[in-house]
Amino acid sequence: MTAEPLALYIHWPFCLAKCPYCDFNSHVRERIDQTRFAAALRRELAHEAEALGPRPLASIFFGGGTPSLMDPATTAALIEDATRFFQPVEGMEITLEANPTSVERQKLADFRAAGVNRLSLGVQSLDEKALRFLGREHSASQAIAALETARATFPRLSFDLIYARPGQAEAEWRAELRQALALAADHLSLYQLTIEPGTRFATEYARGAFRLPDEEEASRMYLATRDEAGLFGLLPYEISNYAKPGAESRHNLAYWRYGDYLGIGPGAHQRLLGPEGMLAIRRHRAPEPWAELVERQGHGTAGEERLTPEERGREAMLMGLRLTEGVDPARIAQRAGLPFEAIVDQGMLEALAEEGYLATSPDGRLIATDEGRLRLDALLPALLR
Repeated sequence: MTAEPLALYIHWPFCLAKCPYCDFNSHVRERIDQTRFAAALRRELAHEAEALGPRPLASIFFGGGTPSLMDPATTAALIEDATRFFQPVEGMEITLEANPTSVERQKLADFRAAGVNRLSLGVQSLDEKALRFLGREHSASQAIAALETARATFPRLSFDLIYARPGQAEAEWRAELRQALALAADHLSLYQLTIEPGTRFATEYARGAFRLPDEEEASRMYLATRDEAGLFGLLPYEISNYAKPGAESRHNLAYWRYGDYLGIGPGAHQRLLGPEGMLAIRRHRAPEPWAELVERQGHGTAGEERLTPEERGREAMLMGLRLTEGVDPARIAQRAGLPFEAIVDQGMLEALAEEGYLATSPDGRLIATDEGRLRLDALLPALLR
């Protein structure tokens, strides 16, 4: 079995504040022991690299949390370690997530010097009222300043926006999006606001503190997003992600195409396909207990399992149909270890195709149409065996 290039994810779990919509593994600390967590990340990476052996490395992604709160020297050390343990491919993508606060903006040049060549900026909105509602620590003017600095500093730049906010109308979203697109470089991530269990918004929403646009309103904003982005040359390559051709996130494509990836740091996950099947690993979520585990045993693994072929096929389909390019049945079968017909209900596939939700490309890929991607969460349980 020829080893695919790896994608490496490194999780920095700390934030300045916990956003009310966020269910990611993020933690607020008055003081961060930078030395301790840098050493733990490097040790866990070394442990995984020793177990895995030499492999091509296609991307590194520093996610969080807020990785721009990390000391840039730690970022540089982890990049150096990764490129020593593995074999970086030509043009390897190295992404770091950042927020537009002034304390983080001052460090951008240091992250570029450390080796980061793609920045993902958590803007979320260019509207002051919306930023306050979303619990963001920056203003619209800070966001614009950070975008301008980032465009001048990094070869590649992406940023996030959240739409379908309370009281937001389609015309308002189009205007905000046009402003953002005028500032954009080559990539945008545009997410519909959803209520996630365990968040502050979940509590407030349950007691009626605010309402979200209904499904029809949100769908109109989704379609408006595609239209407005297209005017600036950004095409939807995944449900929530838009890029100029060639500027897609190579790291995230590894997830959506069900490739191999390592996950380092608190709460990180990884998937590796080997001769004995797909090994899924998850790290301990809480930062301090994770660090204690790494210091004691070299890694912070909280659990691992061999995924069954059925589980692999389901995961591959759940990820792949989010992509505009769809899925290659032969690749799905290879990654799952099952015939494609054993993963997908053929009768349901034909019915969904007749309804206009699924289509087959000339080269045989299975694709969710625009209407299908709007309803993907409902379609997949019916489609998969």
